Amino acid sequence: MHSVKPEDFIVANQVNLAEIPTRMETDAKKKEKKKALKKVGKKLSKMQDVMYAHNRYGVLVVLQGMDTSGKDSLIRETFSKFNPRGVVVHSFKPPTRRELQYDYLWRHYVALPQKGKYAIFNRSHYENVLVTRVNPQYLLYENTPGIEQVEDIPADFWDKRFNQIRNFEKHIVQNGTIVFKFFLHLSKEEQRKRLLRRLEKENKNWKFAPSDLSERKLWDEYWNYYQQAINNTSLPFAPWYIVPADDKQEARFIVAKIIYEEMKKYIDIKEPELDPSIKENIDDYKAKLGAGEL
Repeated sequence: MHSVKPEDFIVANQVNLAEIPTRMETDAKKKEKKKALKKVGKKLSKMQDVMYAHNRYGVLVVLQGMDTSGKDSLIRETFSKFNPRGVVVHSFKPPTRRELQYDYLWRHYVALPQKGKYAIFNRSHYENVLVTRVNPQYLLYENTPGIEQVEDIPADFWDKRFNQIRNFEKHIVQNGTIVFKFFLHLSKEEQRKRLLRRLEKENKNWKFAPSDLSERKLWDEYWNYYQQAINNTSLPFAPWYIVPADDKQEARFIVAKIIYEEMKKYIDIKEPELDPSIKENIDDYKAKLGAGEL
């Protein structure tokens, strides 16, 4: 497998998605990619065990991408080696009636990872500057003061939302959450093939909905708003990584390798030291247990 360097995928400057490839050229076979993912997945799992014991940081992994970009399968395969107690997946659907009684970030706050754990957002708070921009009528459900109809949305509304999201992420990072944001960069042609596959394979039919086609017609709008969201919210403390997603195996490996390489930089994450009073008596404890005294 080729080497993966986070700096090759990170958004450090303004980007144009049309200029970024959706597939990496590689000679690696599918079997090699699976093997490479398995290897780095085990390393990540061991890292998470230490982080759990250290109990100072949580890790938030944000996954965004067009429909069929491979978010579900990436979660399943990339984090399969994790201890189940160490990772929680949140798949955000349209907000419920209860969630709409709070501000739009509330349901994401309450889903943040506990210290020592990973939280994976399958879709995230970014839907509030993507779906609601394509369908601004959805904003009316939020009962925001001063917005009674779409025409009431002020010109600077989205800039304010970007600022709120930046502040949200800055706040959680300053309080011990390590943030990874991945945009699974899928081509329109590859999406067409994957939607067709859902219709052709009976065991995949359940994934298809007629709305998939109506959403596909809005591809250019979504593309534009994704680009704006990425360019407005990729900052050193919570950067975006653009991952070529036409090859699912490749995308999974890239995501896992980026997380692994970045987590290695946190050299303060170590297993806690054993209490000296316990350490000096450890041989005695072992002897008692070995002799069956306890």
